[in-house]
Amino acid sequence: MSTPDGLDPAALGDDAVRTVRSMLASLGVSAAELDQAEREGTLPLLAVERLIVPQAARYDLAAVTERTGLTGDEIARLWRTLGYPVPQAGEVAFTDADLEILGEISHLIAGGVATADLVLQMSRVVGSSMARVASSQVDVISARVAGSPRRGAVAGLEVTDEQIVVSASALLPIVPSVLAATWRRHLQAAIRRRLSIAEAGEGHMGVVGFADLVGFTSLSQQVGDDELSTIVDQFEALTFDAVTEHGGRVVKMIGDEVMFTVDSATAAAEIALALAEGTRGADDLSELRAGLAAGPVLEREGDLFGPVVNLASRITAVAFPGTIVVDQAVHDALVEDQRFRLRSMRPRHLKDLGRVPLWVLRRATPGEPKFAARRRALREAVKARVEPDARR
Repeated sequence: MSTPDGLDPAALGDDAVRTVRSMLASLGVSAAELDQAEREGTLPLLAVERLIVPQAARYDLAAVTERTGLTGDEIARLWRTLGYPVPQAGEVAFTDADLEILGEISHLIAGGVATADLVLQMSRVVGSSMARVASSQVDVISARVAGSPRRGAVAGLEVTDEQIVVSASALLPIVPSVLAATWRRHLQAAIRRRLSIAEAGEGHMGVVGFADLVGFTSLSQQVGDDELSTIVDQFEALTFDAVTEHGGRVVKMIGDEVMFTVDSATAAAEIALALAEGTRGADDLSELRAGLAAGPVLEREGDLFGPVVNLASRITAVAFPGTIVVDQAVHDALVEDQRFRLRSMRPRHLKDLGRVPLWVLRRATPGEPKFAARRRALREAVKARVEPDARR
């Protein structure tokens, strides 16, 4: 992607603001708007907006339907799934780039290469993912612009508008290449997962884990936005490091909660323990609780579905702060592994699932006897046989 009007980051230097004002003026931004943006310290954001989408809107919905062959309803549905507001009748809202993309989509559908439903499914995923990427980029820029409470937070240094504009104009053009390369790698990983499922001749068997920070809701009401953002960033960094290090995948994060998946119970245990240990070692993070369940899962659009997902979520909800709780399947896979210790809990009644046997997972301590886990398993087996007789 080229930058408009020859905005060369190497040539900006100390005249960055004047150069950017000139560029924005050539794109139709009024002097009053530029003065206001400079006073409010939002000139870099305004510049980035025009750097990303330098084209002006030229077409309304009727013109796009005429040129692409798509109906107004088809374009409206596609626009909504991408996360855009649907333009009103007569509103000039589409650029030449929009027209080109919609024209290519029309050809794919007309040629039978892709169905309308498939296009909508893909656009929904792409729109949601790109919205998160864009929001994250703006967060970084906003934290550095004048008037932001987080300005200069990076390394405790004050950042000038000139530096922001130079940085943005240098980095933004390479973002499409980064996204394309990242997409190819994730596509390769997704294909390999599906191939392994096909070779096994059965549904995807894996371990699903949930983990969340205890007391996060209360904490969020006691600290400022800047501190809360720092806490969330720290938790996300810890999560991605722990999950990917052990071969897992972060399915999604919602504030203080993460959902992850991995093929083996051993790897899942290591991930959960690393998360618990990481939060204990961080001054800003509260204690973590986690739940693990194993079995068949359905993957769709990057998310996971099925009874195992529900079980892992319900288990996490009953876990005490600082503990990791696992289901029967994970227990059975780990019970002979001397690196872990499993303590039986009283069976809990989980919503929509009934009474479920559960175990608390922790690391083995160096001083524990070698066959302690086997002795515990034997005691639990005897207890399970005796308790039903006692109830009768």
